Amino acid sequence: MNKDNINTETIVDEIISGITESEDTKVKKELETTLPANEIPNPVQETHDPVTQDKIELLPINKLEGFKSHSFKVTENDDFRKLTDSIMENGVLIPAVARPKGDGYELIAGHRRKAVCEKLGIETMPVIVKNMTDEQSVIFMVDSNVQRENILPSEKAFAFKMKMDALKRQGQRNDLTSTPVAWKSQGKETAEIVGEATGDSKDQVRRYVRLTELTPQLLKMVDEGRIAFRPAVELSHLS
Repeated sequence: MNKDNINTETIVDEIISGITESEDTKVKKELETTLPANEIPNPVQETHDPVTQDKIELLPINKLEGFKSHSFKVTENDDFRKLTDSIMENGVLIPAVARPKGDGYELIAGHRRKAVCEKLGIETMPVIVKNMTDEQSVIFMVDSNVQRENILPSEKAFAFKMKMDALKRQGQRNDLTSTPVAWKSQGKETAEIVGEATGDSKDQVRRYVRLTELTPQLLKMVDEGRIAFRPAVELSHLS
């Protein structure tokens, strides 16, 4: 497999394989109420995976730069408050994921955990350091967040668009017969691949992506429920 073709499940499996199993299952159950299901490996000790060469380190918060064009908002809602209570009691047990960037690191997954640490005055947090391409980083970031229980239509729309664009860029490099509008893998269109992670059809994925064409004012009204989803998609063709 070409390095640019990422399999997110493989990455998550690699991460979990390098993590020490916790003896406190109660902590894991508590974390299941505060984190997306696909962000819950077992609590970890600082270690180094000799197979994948992925390092789990305690890094200074001020060395973690937010992911560029991160489409998911960090808001102090009920989930954020539950995560805050968990970190106050147990510390950050689930590592974030970042890649090296300049003199620091670019955060790929774990923006809410970082925000909680900043709020509580915690100066370091555990981070899995991975070397990833831009496309791999986008795909991992989207897949780590898009299955949250409470997600805004605008967040899902821009996340889908980012992942589709990343997959298309991979396809353009690795398959000279593919076109910019529909990179295919094993006969599947890009929109279909994107929808598999959330159970959305390829047509529904395209509808969400259409929302990114709305003006910020209209998109805000969609997030607030003042404009329904389907009418908003129709409006996107007029924007």
